[in-house]
Amino acid sequence: MKTLLSQINSPDELKKLEKKQLLQIAKELREQIVATVSTNGGHLGSSLGVVELTIALHRVFDSPNDHIIWDVGHQAYAHKLLTGRQEQFHTLRQLDGLSGFPKRKESEHDCFGVGHSSTSISAALGMAAGRDICAENDKVIAVIGDGSLTAGMAFEGLNHAGDLKQRLIVILNDNEMSISPNVGALSSFLSRKMTSETFIRFKKETEHLLGYVPGIGRDLVNLAKRAEESLKSFMTPGMLFEGFGFDYFGPIDGHNIAELTETLHNVAQIKGPVLLHVLTKKGKGYPPAENNPPKFHGVGPFNSETGEINGGKPGSAVSYTKVFGDTLIELARTDDRVVAITAAMAEGTGLKNFSEKFPERFFDVGIAEQHAVTFAAGLACRGLRPVVTIYSTFMQRAYDQLIHDVCLQNLPVTFALDRCGLVGADGPTHHGVFDLSFLRHVPNLIFAVPRNEVELQRIMQTASLSADPFAYRYPRGNGLGLPLPDKIEPLEVGCGELLRDGTDGLIVAVGDMVNQALLAATYFSAHGVDLTVIDARFIKPLDSDLIVSHVEKAPFVMTAEENSLQGGFGTAVLELLSDVGLLTPVIRIGIPDQFIGQGTQTELRAELGLDAAGIIKKVKEVIQYHNQTATAG
Repeated sequence: MKTLLSQINSPDELKKLEKKQLLQIAKELREQIVATVSTNGGHLGSSLGVVELTIALHRVFDSPNDHIIWDVGHQAYAHKLLTGRQEQFHTLRQLDGLSGFPKRKESEHDCFGVGHSSTSISAALGMAAGRDICAENDKVIAVIGDGSLTAGMAFEGLNHAGDLKQRLIVILNDNEMSISPNVGALSSFLSRKMTSETFIRFKKETEHLLGYVPGIGRDLVNLAKRAEESLKSFMTPGMLFEGFGFDYFGPIDGHNIAELTETLHNVAQIKGPVLLHVLTKKGKGYPPAENNPPKFHGVGPFNSETGEINGGKPGSAVSYTKVFGDTLIELARTDDRVVAITAAMAEGTGLKNFSEKFPERFFDVGIAEQHAVTFAAGLACRGLRPVVTIYSTFMQRAYDQLIHDVCLQNLPVTFALDRCGLVGADGPTHHGVFDLSFLRHVPNLIFAVPRNEVELQRIMQTASLSADPFAYRYPRGNGLGLPLPDKIEPLEVGCGELLRDGTDGLIVAVGDMVNQALLAATYFSAHGVDLTVIDARFIKPLDSDLIVSHVEKAPFVMTAEENSLQGGFGTAVLELLSDVGLLTPVIRIGIPDQFIGQGTQTELRAELGLDAAGIIKKVKEVIQYHNQTATAG
């Protein structure tokens, strides 16, 4: 039997439905989202929470002529299903499939590409200003969550929007803030009536008439405005947004389609910036997600009937994130100066247990990476040893603070960069493939990369003893399953490790590429080719003595990294060889000069040659070239 949703291939068809059919559409949207995410993984709770809001938006506004910008994009699955992508939805987050986020190249209904938080208001304001410059008449709507509103960039956008007075609608999708008591009949009634065209016209006409009262007209207008603001502030949290120059309305029930539709129709008529406050429930309609929102925020494949997450194989290795979290607890037990900081990612970065064991030494600053870094600098000034734990891709947002507030002052702040390299299905906005390039040239900063979980522990111990700024990166996923030592031995800063000595070529690698290089070297050993393998360990400072001494004996050098080739580890080795005057041929393996799409980590590494097979192929090409050159000579 054909579902009602299967007949909706565009927002225009959604508009033709009768109001009583919309609840069925909401139900079918949730069923489709749960079915797909349970198979592919993805961001479930946020998308389930905005189903009714998405329906209302596409009923009221005329996408793609009107522009709807979803902040971060975690919540955009219903939007994708209602804008002509149902047939492809089963490919969500898969190699060559639909992106897990809005993407301009994917659909004309995705007017702005997103993936990181707090960009929607600034982007929407730019579109609104551009619309007015071009004398066009479309509407621009930004949908931003309460979590994203904690970031400074969101407030920068609000501030500028209030100054420009452009016609703009910002919808605050609030699913956690402690203002839910305001939701009810009175607040709902006020929001709908105070946004109606009749009320807005009455308000402006009343102000106009009061202004003409001789002698006291202006005082009466100001008194009326203060009375309205007092009423709003008593019943709603709108004074903050009114202070930014927005007309504020809400909070209203984000799961009442009729109420949402009426209110959106009304605010769409208002000239100037408007903020509509909508209250929703994460995971709405799927009990496991409703009962445990953090678990189903970003989730891997799970059993849709029970909500149980599909576990790894029995006895499989633990994740690097867990090793980090457990080790940081041990370091904190022996050093009461250790402090942990996260930017709204306590669970994702493995700090949940730390927060419970050392609550007075744990800080979740919200989605505010810039603040996290400078806050850490302040802690370091008081003799503490802060560890700032951030996904590699989000570290990009705090680059200035790292340079100006930490490294310039040479403060002992440690940066633990989780999810480095290729992260998989979240795609180009989340791959952590630039950190080696944008951090290795910063003065005073030490930068290390472990090849396995034991090395991660040793590098963490080394960082905890360092008086300098220190960064280390580790990938998403599990370690090698190595037994962890009872006592963690620190490393000598800038000391690499010779893992295999040969005469037929040299591979210098970092991170998991060291393990891939060892597998390739084992393959070649069975075929009569002896390769040297060095784990550089440190990107900065490089172990120049170790590397140079083996380059001098090698017919060729290959570098391997899971990072952009531009300015990365291979570039650092090239610079070293140039400085000492060595002209040995160097072949670099890494991320090419392009943004990499989504897929599993295994698929992407194979596609890019960032595995043992890729190294074997490259080495064979080099050996073949050298043999041909020798023969020709």
